[in-house]
Amino acid sequence: MSRRLISTGSPFEKTAGYSRAVIDGDFAFVAGTTGYDYTTMTMPEDVTSQSRNCFKTIEAALKEGGFALADIVRATYYLTDAKDADAHFAVCGEFLGEIRPAATLLIVAGLLKPEMKVEIEVTAKRRTA
Repeated sequence: MSRRLISTGSPFEKTAGYSRAVIDGDFAFVAGTTGYDYTTMTMPEDVTSQSRNCFKTIEAALKEGGFALADIVRATYYLTDAKDADAHFAVCGEFLGEIRPAATLLIVAGLLKPEMKVEIEVTAKRRTA
């Protein structure tokens, strides 16, 4: 199976030289995804909404590549404030509570823009019958 690039259509993808996701065989690698609401092109102020938006964008990219959230085997979370961890984890539980991938949380000094509170990247492996 050949490599396939998934794009959200953001001009930043071309400028920065990245894809929202790369499908390679039975694996999907989803790039770090922040909490923009792509329907309104706005960034919510709270980490809960940002985390939900991250998962919605990730889910759409996976779906386009023929994967589902249930295929996620690894997740890395980047938060700019440790105080947001509980709210963020509550959203993780909504989306991944039954899937339970291996996961890592990192508290970082900042993300690209100051309004960004969370970034999530995942790896998925297609399940075989």
